[in-house]
Amino acid sequence: MNKIFATADAAVADIPEGATVMLGGFGLCGIPENLIAALVRKGIKGLHTISNNMGIDGFGMGLMLEAGMIASHVGSYVGENKLLEQKVLAGQLDLTLVPQGTLAERIRAGGAGIPAFYTPTGVGTVVAEGKEQREFNGRAYVLEQALVADFALVKAWRGDRMGNLVYRKTARNFNPMMATAAKITIAEVEELVEAGEIDPDSVMTPGIYVKRIVKGAKYERRIERRTVRKA
Repeated sequence: MNKIFATADAAVADIPEGATVMLGGFGLCGIPENLIAALVRKGIKGLHTISNNMGIDGFGMGLMLEAGMIASHVGSYVGENKLLEQKVLAGQLDLTLVPQGTLAERIRAGGAGIPAFYTPTGVGTVVAEGKEQREFNGRAYVLEQALVADFALVKAWRGDRMGNLVYRKTARNFNPMMATAAKITIAEVEELVEAGEIDPDSVMTPGIYVKRIVKGAKYERRIERRTVRKA
């Protein structure tokens, strides 16, 4: 089966308005830059996004915000995006903040077919409001529901035409679990190789989870917050 798409635009062409979309990456590391740009060119509205963070102003998911494409967002960190803050305060975007570890586990649970799980994280805070709580071995836990999506846009270092993926370093945050938690996973890769060229022991996302794969046209690899040593 050949899962290769010629362009990022072709790979996202059928994502409809109102879809729930997971977007991988951590900060600006390992984000699907080319697929995000293709979504912005497509110009759909009313998306419900799930990602660790919302990028920065003018790049990554920040471009989707500027285009008015996002209706709601579930994530754990939003501190680098001023436009997001403005939209939330103005009531133009529904934001749900989730502790980072809980977010990762909710996505992993979604991919594993686990509908919900108990965690002590958030007990006694606004995170637990309105949620079922139980006590285990004398400690309080809150019930968190799994997260799934219609589409997952992920970025890997290397992939083959069967969809087997290998990630590098920080790009392993959120991309692998999101790849398992959506009906349709679309992967963009820096290197696209033939089937059999990836050592099976090195595969991090098996191709069974990936429906489409595209070679990224270019990567800016921006730094979210540049810090240098004083002279």
